[in-house]
Amino acid sequence: VSIMVNINLSHRPKISPEFATRLMTLEPRQKIRIIVLLQIPKTESNKTVKPQTRAERQNTIQSVRNSASQALANITNILQKFEGKTLTEQPDLLGSIPIEITAPGVTALAQSNAVKTIIEDQPIHPAYTQDFQKVILDYS
Repeated sequence: VSIMVNINLSHRPKISPEFATRLMTLEPRQKIRIIVLLQIPKTESNKTVKPQTRAERQNTIQSVRNSASQALANITNILQKFEGKTLTEQPDLLGSIPIEITAPGVTALAQSNAVKTIIEDQPIHPAYTQDFQKVILDYS
């Protein structure tokens, strides 16, 4: 039995149109891997473009980690409700975290003020193929 997922597109700025289209083709309980960029408030230490001392950089890193951890705590209930889980223990230094969740969960995350944007986690395949290898060997 195939059931279409109803995706609320009012939050599309956080999800690309192509990704939103793919989400609509998923089963309601089908899981998908995403990368969530958490909302991190701008502070003087993390928006500066001037060179920083080591201590200032460490302070900025700690500030980003704290903000990202707080944002992650704000979406924990969404993860629980939509069978989601984080794929790493904590957000990275850019405030992003990989998550596995259902398609309706992606929509719920997009509605959260704690989320800046959502990117589909897609594998990257090398362009290096056997045909390419043959061409290289033929010219060697």
